[in-house]
Amino acid sequence: MAGPEYTPRRTSESRFEPLRGLRAHLFCWGDASLASPACPPLVLLHGWMDTGASYQFLVDALHALEGPRRFIVAPDWRGFGRSEAAPADSYWFPDYLGDLDALLQRLAPTGAVDLLGHSMGGNVAMLYAGVRPARVRRLVNLEGFGMPRAESAQAPERLAQWLDELQTPARLRPYPSLAAVADRLCANDPFLPPDHAAWLAPHWAQAAPGGGFALRADPAHKRVNPVLYQVDEVLACWQRIRAPLLWVEGADSDTDRWWGTRYPRTEFHQRLASVGASVRKLVLSDCGHMVHHVQPVALAQALLDFLA
Repeated sequence: MAGPEYTPRRTSESRFEPLRGLRAHLFCWGDASLASPACPPLVLLHGWMDTGASYQFLVDALHALEGPRRFIVAPDWRGFGRSEAAPADSYWFPDYLGDLDALLQRLAPTGAVDLLGHSMGGNVAMLYAGVRPARVRRLVNLEGFGMPRAESAQAPERLAQWLDELQTPARLRPYPSLAAVADRLCANDPFLPPDHAAWLAPHWAQAAPGGGFALRADPAHKRVNPVLYQVDEVLACWQRIRAPLLWVEGADSDTDRWWGTRYPRTEFHQRLASVGASVRKLVLSDCGHMVHHVQPVALAQALLDFLA
């Protein structure tokens, strides 16, 4: 695929911060001097196999609506983007919570932040807002559905699968060029504009030592997680959320292809009823799972109204 590349309207600054023994990379728009109790830092958490750079389109849409008045930070999770990978065989939700807590201690040691997460990042944001309710002023979850309920009887098979996968080095698919990475992004999301895909490609992938390009992600992310997803524990955290919540989903998001009948969307909305704060729901048309890639303007308009 050849064509023009998206041009950002508000340029980010790359920063590195030590978080729990790892060198974490942050995309920053503005600085802490812009923060105030009425307009606290806006922290954006990306999803699985993604990067903080994915929020550039949303930041630009916010910039067009309100100017550069907001301090915005989007970290790369450990083992993604330009952040260091953990010296481990797997990744766990508690580590993401620990990293987020350490980050907020550096960014905003006192007061609360506005917290937004997409997909896996949305799940982390929801958990964190329940565990540290005083640290979140407004909460936004973009398509962070959680996962199907796991039963204890699944543990032996899951642990055996994890042990089997440890015997073979984890690998990610190589790409011959950044254009091939952009093509893959468009194939994954038919709503994604080609210029957005061309801009995202070098943030998602980097030159590989042996030639071609490799995704900026630790291959260990592809291993099955040996820890079962405990819905009751998650809902216990959600019940402690005190920040108003904005839930956003894409009208064309096909959750059935992930879980089939094991976890229908109706069950998620039943879980959402356990949140201990007000919940506002929004469905954006003409987009699937990557709502912030495809509908940044509509999302920014809803976000500003909610944050106010």
